Amino acid sequence: MFEQSMIPIQDQQRVSEVSAVLERTFATGSVAAFLKQVQSAGLRVRDFEGILSRGLIGASTPALYAALPDSDRGQVRERYLALVERVAPEHRAKFLKVYAYY
Repeated sequence: MFEQSMIPIQDQQRVSEVSAVLERTFATGSVAAFLKQVQSAGLRVRDFEGILSRGLIGASTPALYAALPDSDRGQVRERYLALVERVAPEHRAKFLKVYAYY
């Protein structure tokens, strides 16, 4: 069974700030609006860097993310992708194009 390795976070404050933004983005009341923005931008939901660069996860988030060391960035990306996979099935069905792999 897969077990994620525990890499210590080097910049806890920035990682916490980015994680809080991600949690708000994927909250039940706001995830549909986020997915609509991703769809309007012509991006796929798993394209974290593309979404980040377009400011779809908040205006200050790209700068916070860029200031993180590589290991922390990797953990933030993993957190984002885990949240992407936890989106409710009805939202995933409604925004099937942003979830497609083609």
